[in-house]
Amino acid sequence: MSRVTDDSRLHELLHAASQGNRQAADELLPLVYHELRRMAQAALAHEAKGRTLQPTALVHEAWLRLVENGDSGWDGRRHFVGAAARAMRRILVDEARRREARKPSSEAHRTGLEEPAAPDSAVDPDAILDLDALLTELEQSDPRRAEIIHLRFFAGLGNEETAQAMGLSVATIEREWRFAKAILARRLGD
Repeated sequence: MSRVTDDSRLHELLHAASQGNRQAADELLPLVYHELRRMAQAALAHEAKGRTLQPTALVHEAWLRLVENGDSGWDGRRHFVGAAARAMRRILVDEARRREARKPSSEAHRTGLEEPAAPDSAVDPDAILDLDALLTELEQSDPRRAEIIHLRFFAGLGNEETAQAMGLSVATIEREWRFAKAILARRLGD
């Protein structure tokens, strides 16, 4: 099969799956699995080794959310990658909220039997929640920079891949990423 035929078939399957066609979704998953797994590894790279969520589980959970939601129509690979990154973001935010809810309300409630969590056992749930809040705000005020952060952080795309996914030049992405990193540093710290 030629690359053009592959892209055409992928586009057909993406469209059909986004409209709720289960057979198309079943055919699509093997075609996008490796890309989704790479995205999941990138999204989880910010978490320490002690995390409970593994890349395979994140891929499967994101896939279920993508297929179950009956998206209004993935307009090719770009839209699909963005939708997958958003699904992974929601999963990581939900996981951070669960971890935050399990934290004791104060150190005074600790018993002598509990070991304090290692400081690097996982990314602080507050950091994920802060990033989510910032992205939600940026999606309203500066959607292009929000999408760049999204694709870089949650999809693990580099400058060239982000440029291709967004239909922009690499130079534009590099410039926008510098500004986005400055926003992240100013709002979220190191």
